[in-house]
Amino acid sequence: MKVDKLYYGAAYYNEYMPYERIKEDFQMMKDAGMNVVRIAESTWSTYEPQDNIFDFTKLHEVLDAALIYDMKVIIGTPTYAIPAWLAKKYPDILAQTHSGACLYGHRQNMDITHPGYLNHAERIIRKLMMACANHKQVIGYQLDNETKPYDTCSLRVQTQFIDELKVRFQTTDQLNKAFGLTYWSNRIDNWDDFPDIRGTINGSLAAEFERFQRKLVTNFLSWQANIINEYKRQDQFVTQNFDFEWRDYSYGLQPDVNQPDAAKALTVAGVDIYHPSAGALTGAEIAFGGSIGRSIKKDNYLVLETQAQGNKGWLPYPGQLRLQAYSHLANGANSLLYWHWHSIHHSFESYWKGVLSHDLSVNETYLEALKIGMQWSQHGSLLTNLKKNCQVALLLSNESLTGMKYFPIDENLKYNDVVRWIFDAFYRMNIECDIIYPKEQDFKQYSLIVAPALYSMTDDLAERLDQYVQAGGHLLATFKTGFSDEYLGIYHDAKPHGLTNCLGVTYNQFTTPTEETSLKSSHFDCSNSFVSAWMELLQPTDDTTEILANYNHRWWNSYAAVTFHPYGAGSSAYIGCYFDSSTLEQLLNTLCDKMNIQKSPYHYPLIIKEGINENGDFIQYLLNYSNDPITYEVCDKDVTHVFENRILHDGDTVTLAPWDVIILLRK
Repeated sequence: MKVDKLYYGAAYYNEYMPYERIKEDFQMMKDAGMNVVRIAESTWSTYEPQDNIFDFTKLHEVLDAALIYDMKVIIGTPTYAIPAWLAKKYPDILAQTHSGACLYGHRQNMDITHPGYLNHAERIIRKLMMACANHKQVIGYQLDNETKPYDTCSLRVQTQFIDELKVRFQTTDQLNKAFGLTYWSNRIDNWDDFPDIRGTINGSLAAEFERFQRKLVTNFLSWQANIINEYKRQDQFVTQNFDFEWRDYSYGLQPDVNQPDAAKALTVAGVDIYHPSAGALTGAEIAFGGSIGRSIKKDNYLVLETQAQGNKGWLPYPGQLRLQAYSHLANGANSLLYWHWHSIHHSFESYWKGVLSHDLSVNETYLEALKIGMQWSQHGSLLTNLKKNCQVALLLSNESLTGMKYFPIDENLKYNDVVRWIFDAFYRMNIECDIIYPKEQDFKQYSLIVAPALYSMTDDLAERLDQYVQAGGHLLATFKTGFSDEYLGIYHDAKPHGLTNCLGVTYNQFTTPTEETSLKSSHFDCSNSFVSAWMELLQPTDDTTEILANYNHRWWNSYAAVTFHPYGAGSSAYIGCYFDSSTLEQLLNTLCDKMNIQKSPYHYPLIIKEGINENGDFIQYLLNYSNDPITYEVCDKDVTHVFENRILHDGDTVTLAPWDVIILLRK
């Protein structure tokens, strides 16, 4: 979705305020250059305090202020947190999960398939849309909020799951074969005997239920979008704020949602990106979240939530709020909305601070937000709808993520750890990456595809990767790639299944290093390497396979750890073990040379991101993620320093202050 200007603002909760101050808040936001507020997703009990009794006073107060102050509004459907009266009316509306029945109190505690929930959700959505859809300032709608299946396992949900299995497999014999249910006498020879899924010890069946749960989210968001589409104007968009695997901040691929499938009902993808800050700020989470954001609909995206002051320990150093804001734009975002405008005075998220602190007065974070708003008002037209052209794409898979959950290789090495191991190394090397998914048919736009721990891989995907390399592409696969089929049944032929010819390597033994193990190589520096968690004992399958590294181990030193293989018009490489990140960078540097991947002379903490703007201009972001100044030498003629409106020539230098950003433009 193209925009005509950058959207800049915050979530605003009029109903949470300790006293009436909406005019003061909107004036402060307007002064800060903000132009949009996001509202309503948490308001069901306010808008419908009792069954079928509606009160949209708080909504209209915000919409009236938005009109006066010319602020755009994104309306969230308030379905992710149900009111107490609804839980009382339908006690079974609260989700039955693997851990038992939910209790009322926390958000997202309901069964999103419950008929009573859906009936009441539809009613509040329709009432809300009738109250706001024709309002001049409303530009779009957010479906629900960070929606997931919430591990709903009710009898109704399990019956729906069994019905789907019946359609797909037809007979219980086919089901037993696909999932290996003969093991431990788990065979099912009558559909009526299907046991409660919560008790299964079969990882394949458990993972298949999780795939079904992801479909519940896709169906739920599509259902909501269909209702919204009955009311919305042609110029209004529909979005959803997708989030990520959470490890006290946004970390990896979301395990509970197939985001590309769920986004088919949307006009534009939205994401919520949170990250460490202060001395721990690296920008890697912003870059990874942005790559996911672009991937969901293969387009620009909206940042619907990110931190201002945020969680404890996240108070940004001077300059960091501005650096973070431009980092989002550099990845292709067309908006930046803080969660949230004001810090909350009661309940669960009271210490997750907004732009304003609890005293609701001007502070340093607000003053820096004001500087961002002023710059975006001046330069924003140059920065909208940025298009990226990445050489490298990471092939990510919900099925592989789930597979490594049920068949873990190490408690400290999960699927998203492998993903971030690879992504972050490229990030530090200033090689930008897209994200792609197994269903995609055309890989040829990329010079290099990386498959981190592609544990679950179909024959069709293996064939497409093989053809991609034969046609001139390059493939880098890591350990655990091509190990199981789509149902997590382990292939019974040579590993990596379907790719042994392409990769020129195989193995049938693996282990965990139980004593100090490192790499030895004449191709890259691995003098300080440290192998941990997992190692496959690789053996080349033909004479053209080049061993880039062996294990430095008394007993396993004859086996390869990393290989490179010319194949057709392209080439492939395989990493058979997990090792330290600095050595990984050394290896990737070598592989980039072999695979003709363009490299940058600059390295983290100077991050460089590039793209083409709406006018066809080349935009380059220079981002300093450090406490120290960094000097950059221009290697292009006649580029414009956007903030200083001056021309720089080849060989000129610019210096970034700590936590600073500079934007260069070339016509």
